[in-house]
Amino acid sequence: MPPGEFELIERYFRGPAEALRRQRGDVALGIGDDAALLQVPPGMQLVAALDTLVEGRHFPAGTPPESLGHRALAVNLSDLAAMGAEPAWFLLSLTMPEARVDFLEDLSRGLLNLAQEHRVALVGGDTTSGPLSVSVQALGLVQPGTALQRNAARPGDLLFVSGTPGDAAAGLALEMGTPPGREVAAAQQQWLRRRFLFPTPRLALGQALRGLASACIDVSDGLAADAGKLAQASGCGARIDVERLPISAALQARLGIAAVRAALTGGDDYELCFTVAPSRVDEVPARLANVKCPVTCIGVLEEAAGVRALDRGMPIGFELRGYDHFIGAG
Repeated sequence: MPPGEFELIERYFRGPAEALRRQRGDVALGIGDDAALLQVPPGMQLVAALDTLVEGRHFPAGTPPESLGHRALAVNLSDLAAMGAEPAWFLLSLTMPEARVDFLEDLSRGLLNLAQEHRVALVGGDTTSGPLSVSVQALGLVQPGTALQRNAARPGDLLFVSGTPGDAAAGLALEMGTPPGREVAAAQQQWLRRRFLFPTPRLALGQALRGLASACIDVSDGLAADAGKLAQASGCGARIDVERLPISAALQARLGIAAVRAALTGGDDYELCFTVAPSRVDEVPARLANVKCPVTCIGVLEEAAGVRALDRGMPIGFELRGYDHFIGAG
């Protein structure tokens, strides 16, 4: 007989997460009551993010449960990273067709391993029966006036991105078994797959950018699309210089010249796209010296609205539409 709701909560979530809640010391009441009681430190602001992953929309059927648990938390931590927040707590809502022990063991391991890595405590949630979906609400902390936002950049600010965008889209295509592209070494395939299955939320980068970046957004729906959202929120446009894009060796090997399109329009990277005023760009290397991910200047914000992608000054030949939850990929 599969475990009941309260048994599975205790076995896979409340019990394994209890040690971290005790370590934090700011959870007055966690899983097991109608709601959690959390101690927000004096003088801090609470940052809240919520994302849902739905089977067949955000991940293909058959996705490893460990990846699903990891991604459900990672995508929310990425939103906190884009605000420069320090993660503190999260809540989980899990809907699944049946309570399979092997599925729950793997999903909770992926979820709680990432939670332990970033000291973010599971403090409540819900489980129910239905089509497979996972929702996480993540809560973090910032000092007042220090949160990164999308709307404070200005024309002339330089545009940066972390990591190597486009990898996750190629990894998803490999997972789905319908990828265009060339055969590549097993290690390169594994790299691309892991970039989709186990994204890295750039929390240390976001925190390091507080007081330096003029605006920031996480890249979930495609670099060009999300850079466009940042620019629009700031009342600007953006120019992306295609020759500057940081494209991984694995993506280049897999897609060749199509790697540029993947880097600009592919989703699920969960990198950070941010801007820095020209007068402060020399501060970037020192400020990010202890951050373990590369950042690359890829363009500039402009007066005119919209996003332009230029390859050595010439417009590229494809549309810069990213992912839309009600339409799909561009």
